[in-house]
Amino acid sequence: MSIPYLSIIIFLPVVGAVIIAFLPGNRPRAIRMVAAGFTLVALAISLGLFLWFDRSSSAVQFREQVAWIPAINAQYYMGVDGLSMPMVLLTTLLGFLAVLVSWKVQLRPKEYFISLLILETGILGVFSSLDLLLFFLFWEVELIPMYLLISIWGSGRKEYSAIKFVIYTLVGSALMLAGILVLYFSSAQVFGQPTFDMMRLAGAAPLNNIALALRLATFMLIFFGFAVKLPMFPLHTWLPDAHTDAPTAVSVILAGVLLKMGGYGMIRICVSIFPEAARYWAPLLVMLAVVSVLYGAAVTLRQKDLKRLIAYSSISHMGYVLLGIFALTQVSLIGATLQMFSHGIITGLLFAMVGLVYDKTHVRQIPELGGLARQMPIIVVVFSVAGLASLGLPGTSGFAAEFLVFLGSFFSTAFQGMQAYTVLGVLGIVITAGYILWMLERVFFGPPKERYQGVPDADAIEMACIFTFVAAIIIIGVYPRVLTDVINLGILPIIGRLGL
Repeated sequence: MSIPYLSIIIFLPVVGAVIIAFLPGNRPRAIRMVAAGFTLVALAISLGLFLWFDRSSSAVQFREQVAWIPAINAQYYMGVDGLSMPMVLLTTLLGFLAVLVSWKVQLRPKEYFISLLILETGILGVFSSLDLLLFFLFWEVELIPMYLLISIWGSGRKEYSAIKFVIYTLVGSALMLAGILVLYFSSAQVFGQPTFDMMRLAGAAPLNNIALALRLATFMLIFFGFAVKLPMFPLHTWLPDAHTDAPTAVSVILAGVLLKMGGYGMIRICVSIFPEAARYWAPLLVMLAVVSVLYGAAVTLRQKDLKRLIAYSSISHMGYVLLGIFALTQVSLIGATLQMFSHGIITGLLFAMVGLVYDKTHVRQIPELGGLARQMPIIVVVFSVAGLASLGLPGTSGFAAEFLVFLGSFFSTAFQGMQAYTVLGVLGIVITAGYILWMLERVFFGPPKERYQGVPDADAIEMACIFTFVAAIIIIGVYPRVLTDVINLGILPIIGRLGL
């Protein structure tokens, strides 16, 4: 019997959470060490699977498939391919780094780390599930811990932001569940009995026997849930509030991997199972992608709160993911997936740096900051690296991902006018350069302010965390093939179904 590596990775954080639940609440160091240990082991195993991953096959690997609820033909079906393997690695990496970012949490550390670990399990389950019902259950698992993390350990209007996140997510999830059930019952026309099996549903156009109008409607029902999570304009308004009021580590997870669940779901389910519907809706969705890019970048220019600035920049950069997905070319889909990974580590680092600045100065308002470069040289250098990666500086992961998105989109034949939309999307980079450089100048440079004299720089744990982010950004920027060769294996079958 083969070892269920994926299940071990997915449920290790839950095991850690159970152990923490039995630890006394007055032993915060032991609680932190357990959380760090279990997330580190999950990261090590996922890194091992990534290195062990067969780069000559586009098939699902490390498969675990057993009957779960036979009465409805639901399975406990786990597996990863070139599309999901990088997302699993990203989640375990950011899960471990989020624990390090949370090292100084004093308020109810026991409950905090339990919530953080359960959140990681939910996200890992989404990226590993190949059964639609199982996928949906893991999709919902993250809702409760995220609500608790924002509403209890957040700041500002934390209860409002947490409830807003829940409402948006539940509405999107309800529509997505309706679409999944329509797909489940419709699949009986094709296979003789209904199925939740994603790989079977995404076979050689098995759903063509179903009426086109029903396929188009089902696509949009499922897509809506993913569009909320991405987030796509105009379904984005929950994100700035959630980011601004969430604790730093939760912002890292939220921007780093939670948003990626939306882009991943669009590729794995919407495009893969409904290729014809994806081609039909592509003009509308590409237009909304460009609006997200330009709107998010323009609004970012007006922000005075550091966290809110990074939050709106996420709306813009996730617009590139949407653009790459519905350009529907091999290169653009690889670029969109790489952009999800790249955005995860870049924006995760940006939120970690904002958290450090706030911890040292107790200020997040940009007009009140300034001249910090002399007091915190390590923080300013790493913050600058993250900012330059965000604007797509060559040699960073941001450049590699955005270049592939633009290249694949410009030469797309999905519909007429793709070139114009791509050029408009490129303008987002110009605006990004403006708000990133302007932010760095106002926060770190200029004459030092007396109130910040003696402010400390990053300590050893903080440096270990932020330098790990920097290493990932540079490695992928210098040698993107470390990911693109794997991602390509997951994209090739999807391109075959699209027939473009």
